[in-house]
Amino acid sequence: MEKQVNNYKAKSLSTLVLGLLLVIFGIMPQLSKAQDLPISNAKKYEIAEINVTGSTSYNESTVIAFTGLKVGDELYVPGDKLSKVLKKLWDLGLFSDINFYLTKVEDGKAYLELEIVEVPKLETSKVRGIKERKRKDLIKEFDVEKGTKLTDNFRIKLKNGIEKKYRKKGFLDANAEITTSEINDSLSQENKVNMLINIDKGEKVKVAEINFEGNERFSGRKLRGIATTKKKNFFRFWKRSKFLDEEYKESKEDIIKFYKEKGYRDARIVSDTIYKDGDKDDIIVDIEMKEGDRYYFGDIKFLGNSVYSTQELKQILGIRKGDPYNGTILQNKIANREKPDAEDITNLYQNNGYLFSDITPVETRIYNDTIDFEIRINEGKLAYFNNVLVKGNNKTNDNVVYRNLRTRPGDVYSKQNVINTIRELGQLGFFDPENLEPEFQNVDPQSGTLDLEYVVEEQGSSQIELQGGYGGGGFIGTLGLKFNNFSIRNIFNKDAYKPIPMGDGQSLSLRAQASISFQNYSLSFVEPWLGGKRPVQLSVSLSHTIQYLYNPISRKADSDRSFSITGINVGFAKRLREPDQYFTLSAALGFQHFDMNNYNIGLFRFPDGSAENFTITLGVSRDNTFKNPIFPLGGSKFDFTVKFTPPYSAFNNVDYAALKEERQTAIENNNEKRVSQIDQERFNWLEFYKVKFSADWYNKIVGDLVLRTKFEFGFLGSYNNDRGIPPFERFFLGGDGLAGYALDGREIVALRGYPNQSVVPKSRKINGEETFNDGATIYNKYTMELRYPITLKPTASIYALTFLEGGATYDNFKNFSPFELTRSAGAGLRIFMPAFGLLGIDFGYGFDPIPGTTGANGWETHFIIGQQF
Repeated sequence: MEKQVNNYKAKSLSTLVLGLLLVIFGIMPQLSKAQDLPISNAKKYEIAEINVTGSTSYNESTVIAFTGLKVGDELYVPGDKLSKVLKKLWDLGLFSDINFYLTKVEDGKAYLELEIVEVPKLETSKVRGIKERKRKDLIKEFDVEKGTKLTDNFRIKLKNGIEKKYRKKGFLDANAEITTSEINDSLSQENKVNMLINIDKGEKVKVAEINFEGNERFSGRKLRGIATTKKKNFFRFWKRSKFLDEEYKESKEDIIKFYKEKGYRDARIVSDTIYKDGDKDDIIVDIEMKEGDRYYFGDIKFLGNSVYSTQELKQILGIRKGDPYNGTILQNKIANREKPDAEDITNLYQNNGYLFSDITPVETRIYNDTIDFEIRINEGKLAYFNNVLVKGNNKTNDNVVYRNLRTRPGDVYSKQNVINTIRELGQLGFFDPENLEPEFQNVDPQSGTLDLEYVVEEQGSSQIELQGGYGGGGFIGTLGLKFNNFSIRNIFNKDAYKPIPMGDGQSLSLRAQASISFQNYSLSFVEPWLGGKRPVQLSVSLSHTIQYLYNPISRKADSDRSFSITGINVGFAKRLREPDQYFTLSAALGFQHFDMNNYNIGLFRFPDGSAENFTITLGVSRDNTFKNPIFPLGGSKFDFTVKFTPPYSAFNNVDYAALKEERQTAIENNNEKRVSQIDQERFNWLEFYKVKFSADWYNKIVGDLVLRTKFEFGFLGSYNNDRGIPPFERFFLGGDGLAGYALDGREIVALRGYPNQSVVPKSRKINGEETFNDGATIYNKYTMELRYPITLKPTASIYALTFLEGGATYDNFKNFSPFELTRSAGAGLRIFMPAFGLLGIDFGYGFDPIPGTTGANGWETHFIIGQQF
């Protein structure tokens, strides 16, 4: 008798999990109950014994349980039951070799031996052919871990996965070879192997030519310009010509989309062929087009509209009979899926309560080259908010959150109000703006009601500010405490300190800032909802500043020449509903006391004296930037302010023309004492007006690549030319702008690529002494930034940027030339983390000289460091 009855070699492999499930759910034991059919000259036996031999880490009883056989069972040898048992064992994928032997037959009883070899386990793995730093990443990416069972399926998936990874990067000839070597371990019954992954990426395949055939309406050059996949070109260095499969698929889709937007609705790609360019590694792409006929819009009828007239809907649709057919425009005018707040018909209905409306365009007739449409509208019932809830605000009090909601229970549903609420909550700064999503619940078209829940995720909002910056003019250090979600009513409640009283949405700031040219100390408090019922903001600030005379050429400050300023400011701001909800109107009253100490800079001649400054500031702003204030993906900001003093010269009965003549005579006679007395009288109470305007736009270019453009302008003027413009409140351009708005009224405007406060009007000589840094009465500045987010996760928001900037300062409008600029360019990085605040660095190159020097200023480094908890 042959000892070996059946011997199957592994052809397909499964997983250990499958085998265990079969045993747990009792599938395999049922095999013994299934009908057993004899094969050929089979004989029937009773199983007397089953022995397990071979290389395996499983104990004998577990393997026998896999088979579903047991002593006492009857079966044919050879037979159907035994064949099924073997197949089930193979399908487990646990073994690389399985053999059943009939070792002995005695009194109609069979003694069986099951010889198995377990699938090898991975002991070590190595990767060759790629850089060392990328090897660990690849091992982790494909889960190549110690103990992994190296089934045939795993090897195939690993090989295909690696090759696909590199083909996506343009290595179309990438090849991965996987080899294993057995480990001889006499102390272990396990089958262990070492694995070597040898990767040959080959050369990056580039596109030599992209040829089009059948394109009569548009040139090949035009179609190549639309495609993301580009051919090699000596002059095109900003976009590589490597062939990427995903980009190529997108390119074909973009070409068809272009045709359809031009009216060729039947346009399609008949075939495309990719082949090698002779013996070169480059490829040639041939695309055969079928353009079809150009179609035009015919009659467009609206059916089912009762809330809005056909004329109103046609005005929003903006498509006229005879316009070239454009399916993209038609779809976007009905419902723009990429822009949730677009001006389309769906939003017209949904912003006015018709959540359940359904708008469907249907082609009703195609004749010659014309297509007629029906826009079928099912308006549905008006929808109302039933319950509006906020979840996740563990620190912020409910009233602070709910007062910013634009959706209230009982209100008619408005999609725009939902979007505006998300924006409002995101810009509070208390919640992670990237995780703000509304959740609609219990939506009932029959009753016309729905529940709305805003799920928020709180983030750190208070700051310990430890900040330093260097702009070429010296180091600027800042130490401050800023509590952005403060609760002043709990300031004496010791139980509310966790670690500070929080939750009422107020802001409290304590700040100290110093450099070689100034010291500043300030305290400010902001209540955004004065009285708690209306968005009327109250702000109060106290400050004390010491300013030293600074020379940007020597980059030194003279501590013996200084003035100090003590001030208080009280302001109010109110959000408006007209012209739209993004406008804010503001007003502020301010008072400052100036004390000069040998601070004669030529603009005035009372080096030891004092002056007072009472100002009124009125402003209007509009801000509709998107919800994330760290990285807005769109929107704009406009700000216009007028700051002015009372016109004292109109009613104080002082003849400033006579004083001006007397001052000139005193200068000619070298009577410095009289000059000082006259200047003290001129500037005892400052008199001026200041106008400022800024505009900031954010536009998405491709994906999350954002273009930021900004324009700034400032002008300082006087009511009385004989009295003149005061020596304070002037503009200083250059550097990182880290000092911000100095509390003496001077504006420190950033211009990267130059030292701080260095871009000022040309120097003058006063009594033979060269003077600098008197500040300007006019400035303008232009900025363009390209920003791209690396990550916008709650743990860290990181984005890179490149910039072009230009700005200039002037003494008067006679010298004003808005496009004769001091220019710069560079790149930078911004990182915002709740634990550390904002960190940033800019490398700017100044193309022009600063006053008093020659040649380009060259490179400057600007950075800030902050810490937040």
